[in-house]
Amino acid sequence: MQNRRTFLSTSLASAGVVAWGQTAPLFLSRTAAAAPASSKPGAKETVLVVVQLTGGNDGLNTVVPFADDGYPKLRKALRLPTNDLKKMNDSVGLHPSLTGFAELLEDHALAIVQGVGYPNPNESHFRSMDIWQAASLAEELNEGWLGKALVQIPASPAFHVAAPNEQSWLALTGAPAKVPSITNLQEFQLQTSAASGADHDRQRKLIELDAARRSPGSADVGRTALLDFVRHTAVNTYANSQRLHELAKNYQPAVPYPNSGLAGRLKLVAQLIEADLGARIFYVTLNGFDTHANQLTTHANLLRELSDGVTAFFKDMSARGHRDRVLLMTFSEFGRRAKENQSQGTDHGSAAPMFLVGGRVRPGVIGAHPSLSDLTMDKLKHHTDFRQVYAAILEQWLGIASQPVLGSKFQPVQFLRT
Repeated sequence: MQNRRTFLSTSLASAGVVAWGQTAPLFLSRTAAAAPASSKPGAKETVLVVVQLTGGNDGLNTVVPFADDGYPKLRKALRLPTNDLKKMNDSVGLHPSLTGFAELLEDHALAIVQGVGYPNPNESHFRSMDIWQAASLAEELNEGWLGKALVQIPASPAFHVAAPNEQSWLALTGAPAKVPSITNLQEFQLQTSAASGADHDRQRKLIELDAARRSPGSADVGRTALLDFVRHTAVNTYANSQRLHELAKNYQPAVPYPNSGLAGRLKLVAQLIEADLGARIFYVTLNGFDTHANQLTTHANLLRELSDGVTAFFKDMSARGHRDRVLLMTFSEFGRRAKENQSQGTDHGSAAPMFLVGGRVRPGVIGAHPSLSDLTMDKLKHHTDFRQVYAAILEQWLGIASQPVLGSKFQPVQFLRT
């Protein structure tokens, strides 16, 4: 039978006891050591949530220039009736499915940056997505803008809250520590090397006992630096495992979340924010925006899932006191062509809007809608480089230098209130 010392100095030191499902074994133990307690300065710093709209969102039918005579000419089958739109001013309105976003606009929590893109746009999903995720037009791209940002805030972890079977993204590569991809809090369960259920329970009790008996000034004859390190790792890891387990079991949203994939992922983001692990960057995706045919219904459903999920998340966070510390950003690898195709869909385009949700945004439309009469091969021309939005997020929200991340200096878009 193992005693406490034997277990801690052999089983734990061999690194066979502490595991985290599919994530890096020491991730949360390192996080626990680095992250400030919830009552300490830094624990409540700003948080960024990135929502990737995979496939190329049709910006023209998302933020609709209903007053432009060119719109009904370009969109005969896909034209959205003016009376159905959520009008923001005398010229543009939101898609009818964006009811939640209209509510956020009334709540002064939604900013829309129009006409966003980059020079010489690429119509390949893979290449254009890499450009947005790396924030670079270089031929070879192997580091992401969020990964490079995390180099400047190494004590703050990040999470990719993934859909089933979804791999991590380029945007998160280059970080000081691997960013874990998780689908639920149950993945953060402390695993042990026990051969039986009885041994499993006993090993957990040994960790609990060691945590309870340790105190800052206590002495332990024969204690080594390695054993001290192993104890610290095991106890922190176990504590956070239990904390997340209880949070998953007991979390009661302040508002109901829709029954959708995106809403479920955003609810998990909310739980992780509530866990106060010091994480400041979260990444989620919504797939299906490659609408080459029969776009009307598909696009309406996708925008409803986006709007309803994001609105529930923001209301939940606001009710929990995070209204002014959470910023949610959406992006897609490109927009769609202004002119519909013969399959009642749209093909790959370029410029599109970005949504920014938070308690500190400048609400409303920022920038003019791209011209519908000055097109390049039926593609909308951008007037705002997406790296200008990134620059504002990096400098004014995360509080870090943007040039090391973006490679050059970009004038930040002023979408945040001072």
